[in-house]
Amino acid sequence: MPSIPAGFSDAHFSSSLHEKDGGLISVTLRGIIRNSLLGEKAMNWFGFGFNGFGQIVPRRKGEEDEDTAKVLSPAALGRLCSSCDGKTRFSPKQKSETSERKIRVVASWSQRAAVCRDGDPHVCMSGFISDPDEEHRGLAPESKGCVDALISERYLTLSFADRVECWSLKPTGNALVWSGANGVQDASDTGPTVTLPLVPGGYIASKPPFYRPLSPELRAVSLALGSEHTVLLTSSGTVYSWGSGSHGQLGHGSLVSEDEPRVLEALWGVPMKYVAAGGWHSACISAGGDLYVWGWNESGQIGLPSKGLKDQSQRVPCTEKGELMVNKREDNVFISIQAFPALVDVPEVSEISKVSCGSRHTASITSSGNLYTWGWGHYGQLGHGSKCSSDEPKVVEYFSNDGMIVEDVVCGLWNTFVCATPRERSPL
Repeated sequence: MPSIPAGFSDAHFSSSLHEKDGGLISVTLRGIIRNSLLGEKAMNWFGFGFNGFGQIVPRRKGEEDEDTAKVLSPAALGRLCSSCDGKTRFSPKQKSETSERKIRVVASWSQRAAVCRDGDPHVCMSGFISDPDEEHRGLAPESKGCVDALISERYLTLSFADRVECWSLKPTGNALVWSGANGVQDASDTGPTVTLPLVPGGYIASKPPFYRPLSPELRAVSLALGSEHTVLLTSSGTVYSWGSGSHGQLGHGSLVSEDEPRVLEALWGVPMKYVAAGGWHSACISAGGDLYVWGWNESGQIGLPSKGLKDQSQRVPCTEKGELMVNKREDNVFISIQAFPALVDVPEVSEISKVSCGSRHTASITSSGNLYTWGWGHYGQLGHGSKCSSDEPKVVEYFSNDGMIVEDVVCGLWNTFVCATPRERSPL
């Protein structure tokens, strides 16, 4: 079944996504999507936030107004891939882990890529290439057969069964700039199977030199790349970090940089199951579902009181379509840099299952399938229908109000992408 609900064409989606209300993009798809999914479970990807290069919804030619670059509420991505029509639906009778995860979204500041894993695996891209007036959309031909991918501003990394390739993104055609073996792990290696940016023996960075070796003693299971730092999770649940520490993003209690992986002593003895890295902040989730965040808090992205937001909100109070959100905390303690991991209190939530970090915002999924966001919201990347920023986690009501379970979240630098499914309906 196509990704657009039966009875609706591309025109329905285009016209809905380009309606304007007070100069801001308004999204009117929720009723269409909700009604079309009755009796069928579907994987649907949504996006919100910075859309300056059409990464979320196509922009009409000649649209240069700043507000048209902002998608303030979740918008259905519709056709994720021009090659396979972005087919993400499946019958409940055919539900499987493979079919649920056959399309994955990765993002950079100006681009979005859909990694299509079923059938003939490949990557479809949308966004900026080189010409500010040009939007790129379509299949990356060099990606055919790949099993995973990462994207940065200048490079596309592709993982195949036997190799890893890094391609320089160019308007005249992508150019291969590095290739390395990615053979199956040695039979004697009992370590966990790794996924990008991890590769056997090391990891792939977002800029040259692409291949960076790691000690096998680390036994890495997951690795997150920030703008200037790296966070690693081991098979025992221990967290390491290295790179720039200028904003406390390493979590070692100082602003000192580290050239080699260093264990986060503050988390020693508390096993972790997930790590994430943003512009200048980091996050991890404990085996028990607790969320820890540390680093720069200029926009409230680590979920602690931000003096920057407080000072600005006193000058420009937040309105429905305003820029700022006044936090409701009554204390006068503010955190600019949190150099140690801090436990984040997400209201009325017992466990966190996933977290993702953007440049200056954070998004997390709860065990019940709700999405919470906080931090910088100027481009609508928090998904609350406004440009407000917040230093407190707030539920994205679009999904909870429409009876959807959030399955996955991926933060670009200034936007957010979410995969959601309808909640199971109780029999009458």
